[in-house]
Amino acid sequence: MDTVRAEGPGRRRLPPALRREAIIDAALEVAVSKGLASTTVRDVAAAMGTSSGLIHHYFDSMDDVLAAAFERVAATDLAVSADLVAGAASPLAGLRAFFDSYTPADKDWAFQLWLDAWAEAARRPALQATSRRLNLAWETLLEATIRAGVVDGSFACPDPRAAAWRILSLLDGLALQIVAHGTTITRSDVVTWASGAAERELGLVPGSLQARDPGATGA
Repeated sequence: MDTVRAEGPGRRRLPPALRREAIIDAALEVAVSKGLASTTVRDVAAAMGTSSGLIHHYFDSMDDVLAAAFERVAATDLAVSADLVAGAASPLAGLRAFFDSYTPADKDWAFQLWLDAWAEAARRPALQATSRRLNLAWETLLEATIRAGVVDGSFACPDPRAAAWRILSLLDGLALQIVAHGTTITRSDVVTWASGAAERELGLVPGSLQARDPGATGA
């Protein structure tokens, strides 16, 4: 049955590309509510008002559905950060933009999906591959920003790749503490501790990353 619940009492047929997007939309809706691990084909079909057979027609496995849903969120966030960094007036402003966009106050649900994806990666190859690829893309963005700062003399860092991984790992760990444990640490702690660590990594004056240059795009 190749139909989904349309607005109103009737139903309508969608082109294949839109059908896949509708399945991803429904999977995301369920995953945000129940978590990736608990999201099933039956859940997604129920959210769409259709049969499980339709999901299997467009995706080989539930692993592929979850990977696509996760990528929808994670890739969008990455693109936003990349645009902000690219539009920054300097590597320092770019690094500030990276920090600001990586830990926005209204996206705990997105970090929850990352936490779910990492937890499920060992059991779901497609989700693991997607998570790994996007994690590497985040590291590449941060590393490129650090390298640009080294070139223009803003940063002092002998190994930008290693520094990027250390900074990213600290950001992830602290942000996920907020998502998983709520009140263990505050969002202000995340920003202060991660910024301080990055400043030490890059030879910056303490407080540089939390300061703002007037007129600096993305800063």
